[in-house]
Amino acid sequence: MTHLTLEELREIKHKLPSGSIKRIADELNLDEQHVRNYFGANHLENSGNHLQAGPHGGIVEIQDETILNLAKKILEENSIALSN
Repeated sequence: MTHLTLEELREIKHKLPSGSIKRIADELNLDEQHVRNYFGANHLENSGNHLQAGPHGGIVEIQDETILNLAKKILEENSIALSN
């Protein structure tokens, strides 16, 4: 289980190269909207993640890190760094 702020989770999504949401969906056999929701698009609660009140948009409790790990792998492949 991982905890990130909603701001951090959205930063990952926004740094992904064009076409990455589709790639993640295709590789994991998921619907693209599910992947968008995972990153807090419209229905975070439908993604399996849980949002708790807190700074920077709240704290997201991520139960299944599969999508997150693939997103980080794509960022690494493209030499895109995340803020620390």
